[in-house]
Amino acid sequence: MWSDNETTVDYLNFGVVADACAKLLQQAKGTPISVGISGGWGVGKTSLVRMIEGRLKKADTPGNNTYVVVTFNPWLYQDFEGARSALLQLVGDEVLRLAAKDETLLKKAKKVLKRINLLRLAQLGGEAAATLYTGVPVGTIGSAIMKVGGFFGLGGKDDADDSEEANDGKDKDEAGEEKGTGLLKPAEPVSLPSEIQAFRDALEELLEELKVTLVVFVDDLDRCLPKTAISTLESIRLLLFLKRSAFVIAADNEFIKGAVRVHFEGTGISGEVETNYFDKLIQVPLHVPRLGTNEAKAYLALLLMERAHADGDFDTEKFNAAKKAIPERLQTSWKGDAVSTEFLQAQAGVDNVKMVALMELAEGLAPLLTTSSVKANPRLMKRFLNTVYLRSALAEPQGIKLDVPALAKWHLVERCNEPLANALAALVTSGSDGRVLALQAAEEAAKDPAKALPDPFKVNDESFAREWLQLKPALGELDLRPLLHLSRDTATREFGADNMTTAGRALRDALAVATASNAPLTAAIKAVDAAQAGMAMARAWQLRAGKRTWRSAEDVITLIEPCKVFPELAGQAGELLKAAPVAKIGPGIIPSLYEQSWARPILDEWEGSSHLDKTAKNAIQAKKKVK
Repeated sequence: MWSDNETTVDYLNFGVVADACAKLLQQAKGTPISVGISGGWGVGKTSLVRMIEGRLKKADTPGNNTYVVVTFNPWLYQDFEGARSALLQLVGDEVLRLAAKDETLLKKAKKVLKRINLLRLAQLGGEAAATLYTGVPVGTIGSAIMKVGGFFGLGGKDDADDSEEANDGKDKDEAGEEKGTGLLKPAEPVSLPSEIQAFRDALEELLEELKVTLVVFVDDLDRCLPKTAISTLESIRLLLFLKRSAFVIAADNEFIKGAVRVHFEGTGISGEVETNYFDKLIQVPLHVPRLGTNEAKAYLALLLMERAHADGDFDTEKFNAAKKAIPERLQTSWKGDAVSTEFLQAQAGVDNVKMVALMELAEGLAPLLTTSSVKANPRLMKRFLNTVYLRSALAEPQGIKLDVPALAKWHLVERCNEPLANALAALVTSGSDGRVLALQAAEEAAKDPAKALPDPFKVNDESFAREWLQLKPALGELDLRPLLHLSRDTATREFGADNMTTAGRALRDALAVATASNAPLTAAIKAVDAAQAGMAMARAWQLRAGKRTWRSAEDVITLIEPCKVFPELAGQAGELLKAAPVAKIGPGIIPSLYEQSWARPILDEWEGSSHLDKTAKNAIQAKKKVK
């Protein structure tokens, strides 16, 4: 199974974009920069961010500059802690860690952390804010803040000695006894603008002395509620545009616009303001590349190769070579170097039948997953394959033998055209042993663009249906009940009663493949009664419908042989034969049919039809003359 986590393995040629972004951050050379990575859910924003991080780590120049990456996910803090406070604390903790080995820098880092704590208190509002602004404890919360004032840096100076900081806010008199008030010293009012600027100056100075460029990745912003999203963007302003700092913000632009609209609801802001709000924070807008059919095909192929490699069906050397060759092919696709089936099969090995089939599957799925509701979204394509392989794992314990392409083809119609899937499911009954005759006819018709598709394929997006019908394998000749049974996670599936015996099913299968009269076939007919023989004859006749040419004697063996043993089936056989398309009748089936007395009235009708081919009519007349 494929996880939904980000990855640094590049299956989508995102490496080129990651290289460009990392180079941009390096070229800034300590000047502040902000990059916005935009794209919808599941398109690979986080994976792109991880690739950028990997490239930055290789660009360190010890003694001059080290890239320190801090990843902040506001979605994790939603409903637990203000995203603004969490981001500030995360940055404070990181600079404290970086300065831990140098006593002087550690003192400065602790002062930065104190200012962060103070700013976090100011955000609480109410009694906490009033206490900070006035220097006088207001209410219970204000009194509590004053009692731990030393921790927050209240009433002290920046150059206070560490021994004072370690005093836990408990001042002592000249005799060394603690004062009963618990205050370090009389508090001083706080000027919030001054504190913000002092915090920025202190952090900037510390980063310079550490020779560190702090790169803050803000991820999953578009998963947050509007309030959390705006709070995070507001906190970014406190850190933005500091020397030796960079922000990379991954979010869907449309979501940010929506969050801004909610935040300023009732103020009458225009759409232009919604756009400008995010643009003021972002210097360099970067969009995750959109995937086309070529990229979707490459992605599906690599995922299928990865799974086959894990299952032991694809050797490591070839897999590693494919992981290099396919993304390189994508880089030159603008020249017309498409990720073709031949190219994929060459990577997989043309002698590996299973891998060739999987590459054909990737070829067939890609265009439909690109144009359907999936829209070539990497996350949705992963989930699609996860469902397919999960069903494959569920099949074997239940005695169901289905290959991955068949499971994928059925799941595709479920995922992308639910009305068509439901219509097909409704046609699956035990009366035809799970075969859908309309599906057989449709798969044949889909090969010719000029032919109209039968119901239910000519409604509900006929273009999708036509492409889907041409995917391998053909499902018209398969018993679809196993597929529907495994798809009960999407819909309730009911099947009609099956009243055929084991011997009856064996006869059905024998008649479905018979090409001439033979002893084993006769024995299979005699092993059942007339009722079972009739059911087997009817179902085998249906199963062979897609292969029947109406020009060869083997096309009517299914009807002739059961009637030899059970003459009472003649009427049923005659009704089935009457449905034949007269215009397609060839002379090859006439002799064997004329030998059957029950078929002669039907031949007489054909002879009188203006639609019957002249050669077939001559064959009937020739037989009559002989008799």
